[in-house]
Amino acid sequence: MEVNELEYNTHLSRLSLPEYGRNIQRMVDYALTIEDREERTTCAKTIVRIMGNLFPSLRDMPGFRNKLWDHLAVMADYKLDIDYPVDIIKPEPVKAAPEKVPYTVGKVKVRQYGRMVDQLIEKAVTMEDGEEKTRLIQLIANHMKKCVAIMNRETAEDEKIRQDLKRLSDGAIDVPVESLHLTEWHEPLPQKKGKNNRRK
Repeated sequence: MEVNELEYNTHLSRLSLPEYGRNIQRMVDYALTIEDREERTTCAKTIVRIMGNLFPSLRDMPGFRNKLWDHLAVMADYKLDIDYPVDIIKPEPVKAAPEKVPYTVGKVKVRQYGRMVDQLIEKAVTMEDGEEKTRLIQLIANHMKKCVAIMNRETAEDEKIRQDLKRLSDGAIDVPVESLHLTEWHEPLPQKKGKNNRRK
C-alpha cells in the first residue's frame, strides 16, 4: 500500500485570508481554471454561500454579503472574471516608497560645536553691526562654552572660546573676551541616594 506524504502548512502557499481556511482557497483556485464564464460565475456563487455558512452569526449584519464577495475577489487576487452581483472593492495601487530625506552634507569645522554653531556664525557674520548682532554673538559664545565644558570642564576657558569664535568666523568676529559676557557653566552633579536614618 502506497502512503501519500503528508502536506504541512509550512510547505504550502500563504493564504491571503486564513480565516476561511485552505479548502475555500482551493475552491477559489479551481474557479479560476473554469473556462466558461457562466459556469465560473455559478461556481463563485456557491463558494460565497459556503463562505457565509462558516460565519452564520454574521449573516444578518448589514453589508456582510458584500464583504463576502470582496473577500472572494481578494482570495482570487482580483483575477476572477465573473459577473459580480455587487460592487467589489478595487485593489489599491502599490504606493511608491517615499523619497529619502536628503541629509545636509558638508564638513563640520569643530565636531564638539556641531553644525548649528557653524550656521549661526555664518548668520552673525552677514548681519550689520548693532545690538542684535552683539547679542547673537554672545549667545553663540556661551553655547560654545557649554559644549566645551561638557567635554572637559578644565578647557572651557574664556580666551579659548574667543579664539575659536574668531577662527570659525575666519577672523570676521574678533571681539574682546569681556564683550562676550561668558557665564560659568557647570554640569549638575548626580544626586546621591542616601539612606534615611531616622532615629526612633
